[in-house]
Amino acid sequence: MLHGSTRPVVRPTTVALLLLATAACAGTPRPPARPAPQPAVARIATLIPAPVRAEALAADSFIVTDSTPLVITADAPEGADQVARSLAALLAPPQVVRRISRLSTGADVPAGALVVRGVRGGAQGGAQGAVSGEGYVLRADRAGVSLEAASAAGLFNAVQTLRQLLPVNVEHRGAVKRILVVPGVEVHDQPRYAWRGAMLDVARHFLPIDGVKRYLDAMALYKLNVLHLHLSDDQGWRLEISAWPALTRVGGSTQVGGGGGGYYTQAQYADLIAYAAERFITIVPEFDMPGHTNAALASIPELNCNDTAPPLYTGTKVGFSALCASREAVYRFIDDVVREVSAITPGPYFHLGGDEVEKLTHDEYLRFVERVEGIVRAHGKRAMGWGEIAAAKLDASTIVHHWRPARTRASDSSHVHAARGGQVVLSPAHRTYFDMKYDSSNVLGYTWAAVIPLRAAYDWNPETLLAGVSGRAILGVEGPLWSETIERPSEFEWLGFPRLVALAEVGWTPQEGRAWESFRVRLAAHGRRLSAVGVNFHRTPEVDWRN
Repeated sequence: MLHGSTRPVVRPTTVALLLLATAACAGTPRPPARPAPQPAVARIATLIPAPVRAEALAADSFIVTDSTPLVITADAPEGADQVARSLAALLAPPQVVRRISRLSTGADVPAGALVVRGVRGGAQGGAQGAVSGEGYVLRADRAGVSLEAASAAGLFNAVQTLRQLLPVNVEHRGAVKRILVVPGVEVHDQPRYAWRGAMLDVARHFLPIDGVKRYLDAMALYKLNVLHLHLSDDQGWRLEISAWPALTRVGGSTQVGGGGGGYYTQAQYADLIAYAAERFITIVPEFDMPGHTNAALASIPELNCNDTAPPLYTGTKVGFSALCASREAVYRFIDDVVREVSAITPGPYFHLGGDEVEKLTHDEYLRFVERVEGIVRAHGKRAMGWGEIAAAKLDASTIVHHWRPARTRASDSSHVHAARGGQVVLSPAHRTYFDMKYDSSNVLGYTWAAVIPLRAAYDWNPETLLAGVSGRAILGVEGPLWSETIERPSEFEWLGFPRLVALAEVGWTPQEGRAWESFRVRLAAHGRRLSAVGVNFHRTPEVDWRN
């Protein structure tokens, strides 16, 4: 609570009481010229991820109309213009172009405005301490709406909170939105972890660009900021590499179960990166190696120790393929791939895979990982790989991606990397592998790691998952979605959501601010919003959906 304030501070654990109080807060009817706002406490009580602190400002509210000015202050961070444009597009009907003004230094902020600004010096609880610059302060009262952050990413996160405070019809781009009521609130917020990600396996089954973009749209709503693309596997190679055109001509021609497969041109990939960047989401490319490489081996004979390309593979087994780690031609090939992909990927990361390699000796595997890590670093990227790579002598900058389910935790060396000062992204298969079934009756999905109902995806603590891996060693969390059983874009969404929404809160909200019952009640109000943004989500019976 702010010093001297007697207004309620809304925390996630009080959500049920707040919802019960909504009827009592409905208030006296307003004059027709000023629509009656929904109680602020009820709106705050539906926010996902739950903010660090949110305060309802009594009966204060702000009315947004077509004529409401949208201004950017002189101290706003770089990229604020982009955020202001996204806010204008959210609030205005398609036929209205909202004017955006940038104020000069020292200029007064007009009354009754939407204000995008930098962190104000001395502001109590301001965004100065934000993790990765993603924190923000949002304030709305009858005088206007202020979005304050030290970075454009923080401002974008503030917009997502504002978005959830508005009626669901704000999501319908063709809807009439001439009057929108913003409840009186003050939110101080920042993420628990810098990496809050999702992974799409587009190699086993290809996902067209439009399907990836829909996934990005839904991710942005819940402040997820990393999309990891698994771009190669035994069943397919999905990105054009100009130095090796056979990779997509041959390796991109099929997928699990047969069919036409597909791939992204470099121009399409660049478009996808730009689309993600508009939503402050970083794309992380993965090319799995030395195993999971049959599509590459089938495309380029010299990657095989016997110079003979194997047939294309459309099954689902793992562990049977490996690049010929003793051949210099293999490393020239890898250098070409890393160089081309790094040149068209603005983000700092390159995921080299490294999992489930059964065709190399342990020493061959370690030498391979260490050499490829060096290639990645030589091209200016921060290397990342699945948990098995932690057995190698890694640079401290390399990220280990933990994935082993609980029962095989002892075989993971993530704690060794953490002890050397390295960082880990957590994707424990029994909690975050969203290709697992919600329950045993589902047609889609597997059960080898676990059956993962929504509560299991939500109810865990990253800090206690692995002994010796906590605090600064945890870069964040990620929800992988492998696609062996998936054939259509809608099925990616159905398996991913709402479990990815649960993971978004795991990655954002402090552990002491999270509780399953609170999340379940808040999520019930999100069914209509998810539908409005076009997500084919699973209506799990664990939630009493309100629609």
